[in-house]
Amino acid sequence: MEDIIYWIWLSILNLKPIEKIKLIEYFKEPKVIYKLSLKELEKLTDSKELMQKLIDKNKKKEAYKILEEATKNKVKIITCNNPIYPKRLKQIYDYPIVLYAKGNLKLLNEKSITIVGSRNCSEYGKYVSEKFSYLLSQKNICIVSGMAKGIDASAHKGALLAKGKTIVVLGSGVNNIYPLENKKLYEDILNNNGLILSEYGVNTKPTPEKFPERNRILSGLSEKILVVEASRKSGSIITANQAIEQGKNVYAIPGNITSSKSSGTNELIKDGAILVSSLEDILYL
Repeated sequence: MEDIIYWIWLSILNLKPIEKIKLIEYFKEPKVIYKLSLKELEKLTDSKELMQKLIDKNKKKEAYKILEEATKNKVKIITCNNPIYPKRLKQIYDYPIVLYAKGNLKLLNEKSITIVGSRNCSEYGKYVSEKFSYLLSQKNICIVSGMAKGIDASAHKGALLAKGKTIVVLGSGVNNIYPLENKKLYEDILNNNGLILSEYGVNTKPTPEKFPERNRILSGLSEKILVVEASRKSGSIITANQAIEQGKNVYAIPGNITSSKSSGTNELIKDGAILVSSLEDILYL
């Protein structure tokens, strides 16, 4: 239990994910990094900013608070050296070194597809998201999404209707339900053997910059990404682009050419995403 404090400490330092990964790859254990002296750090790096962050011991107090909250709320803390850490996520270059999980941990390495799309979607978008999620769930595929209103929520609902598997990846702590209007959906997912996942401390509030950060986990967890409905400049397109960078297949539902809500998905198809009009388009390509 003592060592987990140092994992949390390193995870909450204001460093890029890749910087944390490189430190772990070199030193193996965060506890070793924490105990480095200033002289040892000077041999390691010329960056005064990095040294200052690594010798700042105040973050350890915050780490203890996060651990206390996790223990109190029965939230599992999964470090990247844990055998249950998602294997697909570990393959991306900027994976989070710590995950917080509430619910069914067995889903972390299940065959899965991520479904994303617009918050302000059309009724058609909601219908298609729920329908494809339902059909994929019937094929024993876990549905991954972000529990935002609109396409995401419909994807989770489709999985629940099929009595299937679903994972929520939040841009907040696992105990900070966002959006709050999806509180019942959150509870239904946990009550039906689903999983809530985040890289942030248990009670962390959502802030705008956390959602683009979160999106790399959405794409990283799955073999395939399905974009149902999205405008050109949206989080869903960010997720799709990250999936492409990660070497994943991106699929898109064609939409109304006169609607800005479908401009992003239609452009993805023009740029090489696989057009989806039936379940077979996803399953066999």
